[in-house]
Amino acid sequence: MPRPMPKADVAAFYDRLRTIDPEPKGELDYVNPYTLLVAVALSAQSTDVGVNKATKDLFTTVDHPAKMLALGEDGLKQHIKTIGLYNTKAKNVIALSQMLMDEHDGEVPDDQAALERLPGVGRKTANVVRNIAFGAPTMAVDTHIFRIGNRTGLAPGKTVLAVEKGLLKRTPMEFMPHAHHWLILHGRYICKARKPECWRCPVADLCRHTDKVVEP
Repeated sequence: MPRPMPKADVAAFYDRLRTIDPEPKGELDYVNPYTLLVAVALSAQSTDVGVNKATKDLFTTVDHPAKMLALGEDGLKQHIKTIGLYNTKAKNVIALSQMLMDEHDGEVPDDQAALERLPGVGRKTANVVRNIAFGAPTMAVDTHIFRIGNRTGLAPGKTVLAVEKGLLKRTPMEFMPHAHHWLILHGRYICKARKPECWRCPVADLCRHTDKVVEP
């Protein structure tokens, strides 16, 4: 595990990512907080591209929990059957839609505990929804962010929760609204799992990774 990155370098790390992409966006398509919640729940063990294809027609007509309940589990399955684990995901989406109607008047709550109570919604999904939909300073640690937190020295930790807490503690507040997206996109397209593209990385000199890949 690399040594932690100094605070000054952490700020410089985020500042460079911000300079390159001042307003990063998530790659899941959605139209409101409810469809964002559904899309993120569907994306577990699936690609964003695959989820977007499955929800393209769905979200044109189903953008509220009541409409999802009217569509029903079988109807939803017809839209998402190309996504992995679609049977379980359809069941969860219908169940979470019912809970939203029963307990939150059909609205997605900006509340971590309430979101995590919804079927098929864990800590990561709740963090994503609160960050994107409500601008909450959360850090949803997926495989990319876990890797970057450890590889770069931004926030080394043996568990997802440890990395999340480390990033929340060490990321300057001015960068928190977009930090989650910057790190995910950096992990997907530059700091890749098998072969990080260090030769074109804008923060390579700040990174504490000891085995940099210096050429294609």
